[in-house]
Amino acid sequence: MNITHIEHLGIAVKSLDEAIPYYENVLGMTCYNIEEVTDQKVRTAFFKVGDTKIELLEPTSPESTIAKFIENRGEGIHHIAYAVKEIENALAEVEEKGVRLIDKTPRAGAEGMTIAFLHPKSTQGVLTELCEPSV
Repeated sequence: MNITHIEHLGIAVKSLDEAIPYYENVLGMTCYNIEEVTDQKVRTAFFKVGDTKIELLEPTSPESTIAKFIENRGEGIHHIAYAVKEIENALAEVEEKGVRLIDKTPRAGAEGMTIAFLHPKSTQGVLTELCEPSV
């Protein structure tokens, strides 16, 4: 697998409106993109830190995985995302090595990325996302 860099850290929050001021006013970052990913029932806000991004994730439905995460664990770090080349090959490679996949087929994510998640039971407890820019 060819990981090029950490693409982003995903952080679950109850409210983007409440969370964004901390990142902007306290940490001095600028939110450069807010979008809704309808099929994942989430709104996202992005900040750049060097070559890495911070992605805030706000649930748009009580049934979303982010809402359930916050209900069970509270707000906080949800996942780490790695940028890869040839995401389909990367998924096949990790599956061959015994990693349990949440997404057997890549799907559309925020910011025009193609994404797939690896199950935390196979990744030392860390929900792991693989990302590749869509062509």
